[in-house]
Amino acid sequence: MEGCHVYTSVLAVVGGITLFFLLLDTLWNIILAARALLAPFFLTHEEQNLVKRYGSWALITGCTDGIGKEYAKQLAKKGLNVILVSRSQDKLLKTANEIEQEHPVKTKIIVADFSKGATAIDYIRNEIKNLEIGILVNNVGMQYTYPMFVGEVPEQQLWDIININVGAVTMMSRILVEDMKKRKRGAIVNVSSGSELQPLPLMTVYAASKVYVRNFTRSLRYEYSDCGITIQHLSPMFINTKMNDFSRRLRTTSFFIPDAQTFAKHAVNTLGKLDCTTGYWSHEIQYFFTRLAPEWARIRIGSKLNEALREEYFRTHSKMVKNTYLQ
Repeated sequence: MEGCHVYTSVLAVVGGITLFFLLLDTLWNIILAARALLAPFFLTHEEQNLVKRYGSWALITGCTDGIGKEYAKQLAKKGLNVILVSRSQDKLLKTANEIEQEHPVKTKIIVADFSKGATAIDYIRNEIKNLEIGILVNNVGMQYTYPMFVGEVPEQQLWDIININVGAVTMMSRILVEDMKKRKRGAIVNVSSGSELQPLPLMTVYAASKVYVRNFTRSLRYEYSDCGITIQHLSPMFINTKMNDFSRRLRTTSFFIPDAQTFAKHAVNTLGKLDCTTGYWSHEIQYFFTRLAPEWARIRIGSKLNEALREEYFRTHSKMVKNTYLQ
């Protein structure tokens, strides 16, 4: 009995120490996040000019809608010239025109489809070879049309998700990171997703690709930790963008679901201050409490949420999209 009591006491001490450091880490992250989000309003003298810190040009992928477009506008507002990369020339021209009308900066558009893999990367490499790019925002991403079983997702769509979500972030980082290393300055922002927090049934491949983005970004930061480069892992939760067109609930702006403009405004202010962040204060709350739950609970909750979103999609769309998986 005495041995059992000692064993229990040791476990209690270990558990207490673990909990203490978990809470300490959480408190520190909250302080850093609060400072990053509030500094532009209360500590303006501490704000560093992004052009001076990183360079005059920023390249943003997936920038004609949603987060990418608004992030590009926020960078232009801070005085950076922007290179806009997307697959639609018409949308690129429209976005570039909007930015130049709103801000006294230069723009350059590059039409590239990242689902084409190496062909797109080689084309971009040639287009930017004479420019010194200070900030790279790897925002381009692809999601399922709606929550689906892996066997339902068209094979080409799975290849596109892998090429875009995994291939683009990897190769675009590789193109620019060595030049940033030589200059001893620069920033890479890799946009992931809160879906990285657990395996996510009915969005299996999408969520798995975001785990890759998280691990790739954190490892890349370690590799170049002594090179003067900011490498940020940006992991937002739900945002009201076209990527969530399959759900009315997710296309409704709320306390926990900001629109892209609101999110981008906050996210840009964390650059250079937080290496890992959701980019938005209410998302930090969601991310924290999601991490507290055991993985089996997160998987179950995520699965139930996607089942509900899937049913919502079928209720609001034509019967032609129904299939044998929906009973």
